[in-house]
Parts: sequence; C-alpha cells; structure tokens
Amino acid sequence: MKNSSIYKEIFEPEVITTAPRFADRSMMMTADGEIRVYGTKFFMHENGSNKVIFTMLTSKDNGLSFLLKEVADDSVGATVFSPWSGDYLTLLTLHKELNRACFCIENEISAAIQKNWQEEDGVFVFRSNSPDGPWESHKICDFPIHLQRLPLPLKKHKRWINVGQITCEDKRKHPIVLLSDDDGVSWRYKILPAPPEFQIRYPHCGVRWLDPGVEPAFTETASGKIIMLLRTSQDVHYECFSEDGGETWSEMKPSIFYSVATMPGIYTLSDGRLLAIWNNTCPLPELDHSKQYRLSAEELNGVFEDVFTNRDAVHGAISEDDGKSWFGFRELALNPLRNNGDFRSIDGSWYLLDKSVHQNQILELPDNKILLHCGQHKKSSQLIIFDLNYLYVKERKEDFRYGLQNVSTHIYYQSYSGGCRGAGHCSWNRRSGAQLMPVFDDKWSEALLIGRHADERLFSDREGVAWNFPASSKGVVTIDLTLNQNNCGIRVSLLDRWVNPCDEYVKDYAPFSFAIDGDGCVNGEKIAETAKRFSLQMEYDLEGSILKILVSGRQLILPYSRTVAPPFGKEVNISYLHLQSAAEDIDSAGVFLHCMQMKANQ
Repeated sequence: MKNSSIYKEIFEPEVITTAPRFADRSMMMTADGEIRVYGTKFFMHENGSNKVIFTMLTSKDNGLSFLLKEVADDSVGATVFSPWSGDYLTLLTLHKELNRACFCIENEISAAIQKNWQEEDGVFVFRSNSPDGPWESHKICDFPIHLQRLPLPLKKHKRWINVGQITCEDKRKHPIVLLSDDDGVSWRYKILPAPPEFQIRYPHCGVRWLDPGVEPAFTETASGKIIMLLRTSQDVHYECFSEDGGETWSEMKPSIFYSVATMPGIYTLSDGRLLAIWNNTCPLPELDHSKQYRLSAEELNGVFEDVFTNRDAVHGAISEDDGKSWFGFRELALNPLRNNGDFRSIDGSWYLLDKSVHQNQILELPDNKILLHCGQHKKSSQLIIFDLNYLYVKERKEDFRYGLQNVSTHIYYQSYSGGCRGAGHCSWNRRSGAQLMPVFDDKWSEALLIGRHADERLFSDREGVAWNFPASSKGVVTIDLTLNQNNCGIRVSLLDRWVNPCDEYVKDYAPFSFAIDGDGCVNGEKIAETAKRFSLQMEYDLEGSILKILVSGRQLILPYSRTVAPPFGKEVNISYLHLQSAAEDIDSAGVFLHCMQMKANQ
C-alpha cells in the first residue's frame, strides 16, 4: 500500500478530507476493499444557475487519499455486499415529500431512481452483482419510510435487517424494523413504540422539538443480540434490544449516551467489540419561545427546532462486553466552523443549511484503524482516520501549542432562530469567547484569557472553555492558573459530557463544581494569590462522591454538587473539564489558563 508508514503512524483522529454528502448512509466498502463515499457536487455558473453532478470519492489505499469521480446515471449510491449471494443491495424510499424534507432534492438522485420515483412511491430494494450495476429493483412497501442507515446482514440468523422511522396515526414518529429472510427479495416490518416526549422542566423555559424516536442506529453484537439507539428530544439517546433477530424488542429506555436531537451510531467490529459514535453534548436550556423573534407556530409548539447548540463535537466509546460497559468517551472531531461569525450564513442558502458535525458512519480498516465520516455541510463534513487504541488512553495534556484546536470556547450572537428559512438551519452565529494571549513566565507562551467582556450582540458574554479527556470514575485533573489583578473569579466544573462554554447552568449538570473568587478563595478559604501563577490539582472520586482540591500545600474536600439528576438513574464517568468566568458583570482582567492535564486512577 502506498504511504503505508503514514497510515501506520496515525493514532489520534486525523482529518483526511471533506466529504460531499451527509454522514449517514453514503459510505461503503466493496468486496475488494475499495472505499466509496457517494454524494453530489454543486457548480454555480455566472448566470446564477446551479448544476448538480452525482459523484463519489474513491480510495484504494485505506482512505489515505481519495479521487473524485462522476458516477453513472443509474447509480443508487452506497450498497451492502451480501455474504450469501454476493450481490450488492440497498433499500431506498422514493417519495417526493419525504425526500425533500430530508434535503434529498431531486437533483441529488440519479436518473434511474428518478425514473422509478415517477412511476410510484414506496420503498424499493435495488440489487446487482456489481457495486456499479446494472440494477434490478422492485417495491417492497407502499408507504414511505425514512431510512438513514444501510441494511445490515445478520450473522446469527441469515437475515437482513434495516431500521427507519415513520409517522403513525398518533402523529408521532416511531421506529420501524424491516426484516428479510430470503436475501432481500421480500421484506416484512414491525412498528415499535416511540420513546416519551420532552417535558418542560428546570432549567428549560420552552419546549424542545418533539422528535421522540427517530434516526435509529442498530447493530448485531457478537452474541447475536441486536442493539438499537434512537435520537430523541430527551437529554439522552434511548435504547432497546432484540434477542431473536429483530422479531421482538425490549422496552424503550434511556441509554447512558447523552445527546439531544442528534443521530447516534453503534457498530460491531470484526473482533466483536462495539464502537459507539455520537454527540456527547448538552444544548443550552430552551428559551421561552413566545419571546423569540418570528418563530413559526410549529416551532413554538415543538414540531420543529428553533436552534441547535449541541452539534459541534463528535465522540467515540468502546465496549468489550456486548454493551454492558463503555470506556473512552473521547472527542473524535470538533466542528471546524464552531467559532465562525458567519456560521449561520456561510455558503449561503443554496447548498445545505445544517453546518453541524452530527450524523456519522464508519468503516473498519486494517491495523486497528477506523474511517469515520461525520457531519452534514461541505465545510464541516469530514473523513477522519483514527486508531482504536486512542480510546484506551488514560491521560491527556493541553498547553495550547496547537492554538484552540483541542478546546471549545465559542459564544453565540443574537442571530435568527428557527428552521430552514434564510441562510441557516436552526443555527446562531458565534465567535470564540475566551482568547489566547501571549504571556511571559520564564519564557513566552500562550495562555487562555477567560473573562467577561460586554457585548450587547451576544446571548451571553460569559466566557469559558470545555476540554475533553478519557472518561474515568476516579482521576486527577491539574490546571495552572493566574488570577489577574482585579479579576472576578472563575468557576471550575468536572462533567460527564460537553456543555457549552457559555452555559450558565453548568454547575447544575456537573457532579463537581466550585468557584474561585477574585481574591483566590474557595468557600471562604484562601488557596491562591492574585497575579501569581499556581497549580490546582483536583482528585475526583465519582463513586465516593468526593472531590479533593490540592493547592499550595492546602487540601479542601468538596462534596458531590450536581442538582439536575442524570436521566438514567446513574452517573456516567467524568470526561470533561469546564472553566467559566464567575463574573456577574464585566471582567476585563479575567483569569489566565496556562495548561491542563488529566490522568485516570483506574
């Protein structure tokens, strides 16, 4: 393989290139190992007209390099190789309203699919003995199903399964399971109950998108159990299980995977381990929508979302026991657009409005590597290679030598809230809040200035930073700080998920949270001097509900402080450090954060 030494050296997530399509069902691997990522390329001409060409990125060197190709008119996009017949097959829903609602506009669908579409609506199975066709197709279902995952051949049952969503008579979206026992010729379906809808409670003042059980992800474990994860409007993904190949399913219950209104991913690796890919993130609390500018009646009532503030970080975790326990909880990608002042409007309104890194798909590569496709917009949709051993690391350091590459610092401008009108989809413009500044401490270095600078254009001008490290129930986090003269203090929190740097409710979510005031005191006890750099060590024990602070020869013991209980009844291991200005008004002096490090005690 070309560049094999480069490939073998990849350990931490390495961005290879951007991708031309959503990260849901566009990527495949052929029987001979060729990687394909299907999508579209948009070309704008002088007269304002747009031309769309159906394309694919192709790689024959395990994803190190990709070539862009135009595909034939009869392409059906990514397909799955049948282990029984050797055919390639896929299921596609051909329905005008559904496909347009999912941004699958007509120009993105090849000529062959459009031909079938014009004849009748429904779900079709396409199959061929080649990934390039020619294709045979027939309809297997008369009603539309929103299918955002490719079908999966089950090893234990010699059966195909696919899972999607439909809107039922109760006007709610339900997961639906499709099964085939004759290698994809005929299919039957089962509609499952939907998870509960979101209820307004502290700290929320408005309703969320009532999107209870959609965009399901599924996999067959080494034991033959099928796991399904669902996007919900709750604080977590919901899950259910099948022990009989998809015939019957357990009750829908909250999983340990935090997220709101994002697509989960769960995959079984060749050695039987499970890999979860999801957005381990918490959005800002819902506002009182009646006071927001020009929201539609649907958005006011939770039919659609008004804004997404939790789609800027993608995470990975691994399980070696069929999903009973998980470890890692590492950031695999941060949105490259997360600090953009033109986040909402970048690229205008003619291409795609969602600028997030939610949605995901993976391919397993040789030598313990994974190819991850995440994101939706052409400027944020990425193809990333990482080594699975990255999820096993027990420590991390950060001293800003790579700038803000490994942290989140953004805060939000008061831009338009609401769905697919104007230039952005449920998005606010933003900028970096905390800023890197040159400091001299024996030598010149960069330190992060965290303060509060008045700006009426912002939803909140409270600056902060979120930093991810390997998840553990016991560990030590050490940070070097300088409380500048006339500073107003800083709040320090340890969390089980990404929380917006400017979220003023962070202390309610954090198992451990405390404030250092401007004089260097915690709970009235002096721990540091102003204008002097000091090292603060935090030894946390989630199981014992104790946080020990060690600084300048002093030790403080702080109790568990979380006030908003986890929705699944138990704690998830700590994986985030969150620092935020404690100022209640302007704090231009602020606090310098010089470096951070973490080491697990497990």
